[in-house]
Amino acid sequence: MADLTPGRIGVIADTSLQRHVLQRALSANGYRVVFNSDPAQLDEADLQAVEADLWLVDLVQTEDSPLVDALLERDDCPVLFGEGHAPERQSEHYPRWERRLLGKLKRLVGDPSVAVGPRLEALSGEVQRPACLDLPRELAGMKSSGGEPAGQVWLLAASLGGPEAVKAFLDALPGGLPLGFIYAQHIEASFESALSQAVGRHSQWQVNQSRAGDPVRCGEVVVVPISQEMSFDDDGGMRLTGRSWPEPYSPSIDQMMLNLAQHYGDRCGVIAFSGMGSDGGAAAAYLLRQGGRVWTQDANSCACSSMPDNLRESGYSSLSGDPRELAQALVNQLAQQAGRTVAALELDNP
Repeated sequence: MADLTPGRIGVIADTSLQRHVLQRALSANGYRVVFNSDPAQLDEADLQAVEADLWLVDLVQTEDSPLVDALLERDDCPVLFGEGHAPERQSEHYPRWERRLLGKLKRLVGDPSVAVGPRLEALSGEVQRPACLDLPRELAGMKSSGGEPAGQVWLLAASLGGPEAVKAFLDALPGGLPLGFIYAQHIEASFESALSQAVGRHSQWQVNQSRAGDPVRCGEVVVVPISQEMSFDDDGGMRLTGRSWPEPYSPSIDQMMLNLAQHYGDRCGVIAFSGMGSDGGAAAAYLLRQGGRVWTQDANSCACSSMPDNLRESGYSSLSGDPRELAQALVNQLAQQAGRTVAALELDNP
C-alpha cells in the first residue's frame, strides 16, 4: 500500500443496515471500501478477485462460515471481526463504537491522516497574499491587547484539508482582535513544526508551539501538541500532561474541547474545519452546556466535510460558512461585544 493511499477495506456483513453504517464510517474516516457484500451472495472466487488491505467481517449469524474460514486461511491480508451492531449515529454510544473500530484499523492498516503532512509543502509555497478583512471601528478604537493573556479562546479543529482551510481563515482575519486561538490538527508529529510555518505564512497572527505554564495570548495561535494531551491550569496556563491523547486521534479534538470548556466556559468557541471522521461530536454537547459556541466550515468549501457535517447533523453548529465567511462572522461578533461593553461603560459613567 502506497504511503498516501487510504487503506483498502473489504466488508462482509449479513445485514444491509450494518453494511451501510460500516460503509459510511470507513469512508468518512478516509478508508477506501473496495468491497461490501452479504456473505450469502459470495463464493471464494469473489474474495480472490478483491484487492484489499484488510477484511472487516461483521456477522449477526455466528455459526461457522466456510467463507470466513477461507479468509482466515489466507496469509496475505488480515481479517478484523467488527465491533458488533453499530449504535444509532445520533446515539451517545456511537462515537465510542467508532473510536474502537478506528483504533484497530489504524494499528492494522495505517492512518489516512498521514496524507495531511506532505500537503504542507504546497501550502508553504503559496506566494500571493490574500486580502485581509477590515478591522471594525468598534475594535480599531480599543487599546491593543496583543500579547496579553487571552480572556476568550477559540479552538480551530481540523483533519484532512484542514491546514488549507485554517490558513485561509487566518489570512482573512485582521490582527488586533481581543482573543487567542488553539489549533488542533490531525497530523503526524514529524510535521508539527512545518504546520506552524505553513499556516502562519501571510497571516497577521503569530502561530506558536505550546508552552507549559504560559497562557494563550491575544494575537496568537497555539498549535496543540500531537504527542501529549494539553489542558489548562486554574490560572489559564497551558498544562502539558505528559500522557498520550485518547485513541484513535492525535490530538483528540473531543478531549481538547472538554479541556477548553472546563476552563473557559462561555468564553470559548470551536470552529470545525475540513476533516475526516466525527472527532469533536462526543464533546460538543458539553461545550455548549458550558456556554461555548460551535461553528463549522460549510461542505462546499471542504476537502473532506465529514467532521463538520457530523456536528451540523447533530444540531451542534450554530453557524456555517467558508473560511473567509467564518472569519468575518467572528470579527462581527467581537465588534458587537465591544460595542455592548462601550455602551455599558457610558451608562455607568454618564
